[in-house]
Amino acid sequence: MKRILVACEYSGIVRDAFTKKGHYAMSCDLLSTESEGPHYQGDINNVLYKNWDLIIAHPPCTRLANSGVRWLAERNLWDDLNEACKFFNLFKNHPCKHIAIENPIPHKYAVEKIGKYDQLIQPWQFGHGESKAICLWLKELPKLKPTKIVEEREQKVWKMGPSKNRAKERARFYNGIGEAMVNQWEKVI
Repeated sequence: MKRILVACEYSGIVRDAFTKKGHYAMSCDLLSTESEGPHYQGDINNVLYKNWDLIIAHPPCTRLANSGVRWLAERNLWDDLNEACKFFNLFKNHPCKHIAIENPIPHKYAVEKIGKYDQLIQPWQFGHGESKAICLWLKELPKLKPTKIVEEREQKVWKMGPSKNRAKERARFYNGIGEAMVNQWEKVI
């Protein structure tokens, strides 16, 4: 049984995928979890430096993603960018042997501070009919191999209209990718 921390996850999707395979997995987020299971609601620093075999992190992407780069100068959000990169690098520079960090395609200012991603995947490669570029920064983990190609695809996330839950729904991860993570990575951790 391996010990997995899933940081910045409220849904429990990745945590539950590892738990179902017999591992101890705990999610951590400032939000409460949507599914029953080991979850720490609070500051990641309170659990980050425990003895983990694998850390999977989903840090906030608002200031890192290419889709929002125009706002950096227009709204003078450079300090926010620096804080976001500092938080991202908290995971990237962690001493845990196996780390995966997930985020959308970053803009050039973020890449200067967090580095280029190792792999770009799409939900449609893992059984979901959606197009949404997902980048992975990997430490001592193999790239994910597609598990189920879906031919009909749409940009569902991009088409979401305004709502109070829009950001939360746009950030929701995919079951198929979570299952691929556990099935492909549990052999190497």
